[in-house]
Amino acid sequence: MGKGSGTMNTRSKILFGLSAIALGGTLAGGAWNQGFALSAFATDAPNAKKAASEAASARKAIAKRKAEKAVQHAELAVANDPQNAEYRALLGQAYLLSGRFTSATQALNDALTLNPEDGRVALNLALAKIAGGDWAGARSTLETHADHIPAADRGLALALAGDPVSAVEILMPAARAADADAKTRQNLALSLALAGRWQEARTLAAVDVSPDQLDARIMEWASFSRPTNAYDQVASLLGVKAVQDGGQPVRLALAQQPGVMFAAVAPVAPAADPVDQYMPTAPAAEPDVQVAEAAPVAEPEVQVASVQVASVVFGPREEIVQAIPASTRAAPAAPSVVRQAKVSTPAPAARSGKFYVQLGAYANAGAAKSAWNGHTRRVPGLASSAPQGSRVSTRVGNFYRLSVGGFARNDADTLCREVRSTGGTCFVRVQAGDALASWAKPGQSSQMASR
Repeated sequence: MGKGSGTMNTRSKILFGLSAIALGGTLAGGAWNQGFALSAFATDAPNAKKAASEAASARKAIAKRKAEKAVQHAELAVANDPQNAEYRALLGQAYLLSGRFTSATQALNDALTLNPEDGRVALNLALAKIAGGDWAGARSTLETHADHIPAADRGLALALAGDPVSAVEILMPAARAADADAKTRQNLALSLALAGRWQEARTLAAVDVSPDQLDARIMEWASFSRPTNAYDQVASLLGVKAVQDGGQPVRLALAQQPGVMFAAVAPVAPAADPVDQYMPTAPAAEPDVQVAEAAPVAEPEVQVASVQVASVVFGPREEIVQAIPASTRAAPAAPSVVRQAKVSTPAPAARSGKFYVQLGAYANAGAAKSAWNGHTRRVPGLASSAPQGSRVSTRVGNFYRLSVGGFARNDADTLCREVRSTGGTCFVRVQAGDALASWAKPGQSSQMASR
């Protein structure tokens, strides 16, 4: 508990977070055991009084960060009043606290089906989807319910869903508003960091962070921006340990309830104990993923291989020159040799998609080329892509942005995940002046041709 208490002390000093999440601190101990038998939910008829009592107990357990008790009470509340959107939202929060992101997605989706106007539930559902690796689904949820989610929360959630560029566009005006608070500014700063705009992130973070803590904050964000697993960032923000579960009990699913009505829904009460004071912590080298006991319907565990990235060592430059025979009667055959050489290193086919994966921003094209060589050694998925580049000027200085592009959104997301799994950084954006890098053009780089 000593380590968990230290984490809480750090978080309590710095305002940062998603206002709609009623979670905070660190969940200690091993995986919670999904040992509740389905018979425990058995009830002859809905019992509103018992449901209200169980819901009250669940809220108290969440406030005290007692995940197992919170889940047990919330499940009983839903079992006794299955058409109550508030209780299903409460169950989703309990699952988030326990690190059961698959179950949370199901419970929150049911809650949102019952009450589509609840922005807090939509935000929590997006976070659960992000933790499950469903970036596209999370972005869709955030877009559909944009009018019901505060900009400060929606922006950061978008950044976590792989779209920090859009996140910055949403958060920038919110942070400039007269009533902007520290949380909004810090969410913008983190989104800037996830977009690779570190200097701007540092400058903005300094507004609300004391100078002696600023370096630690930036270092923590640097670690946070390199997750090993899809759930790392959300689990870090919520202070929980992820577990692999088989989903919520089938009997609790909204689709299993007879005569479900979606019209008259009681408004969801605000979270009993909203917490805006948590910050990301560096993901462990070996993620501590606990595995819950098998549920009736097991889902395959998603595992990301741990990749050890060796430092890049460049060998001595060697220019490979093919000898050309002297002019003879066989000279006309020479053009065919040249044509064959060109065919051996075809340029990657142009793509028609509008999304790009930005791999980094560098001082100049030479530095970007060196970085590209390192990326292609570590990331097999880049082999079929041509490096793109664009120059940008900012108040901080001039930079060369390295990217690959022409993808559909899902393909760009997949490639970005592969880059991150090797320890690299990236984010997905639309085309922004990107053009084929000079060193990748025919005749410009013997190094590229020789490979």
